[in-house]
Amino acid sequence: MSDAVTDGARPVEPSARVVLHDLAVRRDRDEWIVGRMATQTFVALPDVGARAVELLAAGLSVGRTARTLHEETGEDFEIADFVWDLAALGFVARIGDRTLADRATPRPSLPWLRPRHVRFTLHPALAFTVVALLAAAVVVLVRRPELLPNYRDLLWSPHGSLVLLSGAAAGWTLVLAHELAHLATARAAGVPGRIRLGTRLQFLVMQTDISGIELARRQHRLTAYLAGIALNLSVASTVVLLLNATAPGTTAHRLLAAALLLALMPLPFQLMVFTRTDLYFVLQDLTGCRNLYGDGRAYARYVFRRATRALPADGAGDADPSGRLPAHERRAVRIYSVALVIGTVLCLAFMAAVTLPADLTLLARAVRGLGPGHGLAVRADSVAVLVTLGGVNVLWVVTWWRNRRARRDDSGNARGGSRG
Repeated sequence: MSDAVTDGARPVEPSARVVLHDLAVRRDRDEWIVGRMATQTFVALPDVGARAVELLAAGLSVGRTARTLHEETGEDFEIADFVWDLAALGFVARIGDRTLADRATPRPSLPWLRPRHVRFTLHPALAFTVVALLAAAVVVLVRRPELLPNYRDLLWSPHGSLVLLSGAAAGWTLVLAHELAHLATARAAGVPGRIRLGTRLQFLVMQTDISGIELARRQHRLTAYLAGIALNLSVASTVVLLLNATAPGTTAHRLLAAALLLALMPLPFQLMVFTRTDLYFVLQDLTGCRNLYGDGRAYARYVFRRATRALPADGAGDADPSGRLPAHERRAVRIYSVALVIGTVLCLAFMAAVTLPADLTLLARAVRGLGPGHGLAVRADSVAVLVTLGGVNVLWVVTWWRNRRARRDDSGNARGGSRG
């Protein structure tokens, strides 16, 4: 056991007492999740690590904490190093007479929204209401299958610009509502949460960072993960009931049919767990994995390197990254890595074969529509296509670059980490 660890030239002495920030702790299988809600940073610790945090928080010095753990377990622990690891995570406010600079706390979205405002989102009655709505909609569709949507319902107007603009407006409104459902449910559990734009492969997405939900109990975690899907199903079910009450062929009926399809369209995307969708986080939680995506990607890279470099069967010289994981995680990670590779390849292949050529064709037509010989209506339609389609693609590039730079800065500033 070392007596001190240096921060530059300044050691952590055995006599030093450590002041921790407000930390939350919960049991998770054979580990403990310890984290700080304000920064949404958490780490998985074994029993002895959680006990060390408890002793330090109780005011024991670094040396006294080490001796207590030795008395309890018969083993020696590098508590001074452990304190520095906690400091790197932003868990330590002061060591002895030294106040540590706190890491920047991300500003939550809708900071005025308090847990008491949205506590109803965690009430079982809300889940029963969603199920009841869905059941009623299914009954209507069984009785009137002609209400089932198809792609023609999106083409409610002969003007492509109106279809694109209205679809984009309604679609992004539903996306925002989907993310607000995640945010509200997490906020009800005491998690700050932050909504921002992100990219998943070729997709521009709106995503809600609710990392702190890892510190909540399982019922609340799963509710927060599934809140967006529940919102989409609730909207779709409500629209089905309204469709049942409107006359076919009317403008209201056509708009409702388009709204139904827009509400349902994001749901198949949730099955693409290789892009870390809502269902991915449900899967990660149910399998007990800390970082299913990161570990799965690391294992896939290991398998690829071993295959291309013809390493020995035992993997000598290139250790299997899944080997450090508990058995239940190792199995889940290896299975997930297969879905990760196959799904990513198919998704990118579809973009190259379908999406990209279609986008380029639409953009080329729009550019030609701005040339001479075309009327005002054609030119307005071309402008709408360029603004809508071109704007989304430019926004994807800007978002991808900004998030990539932010991740690079974060990794460069970090001196510690956790699984997950």
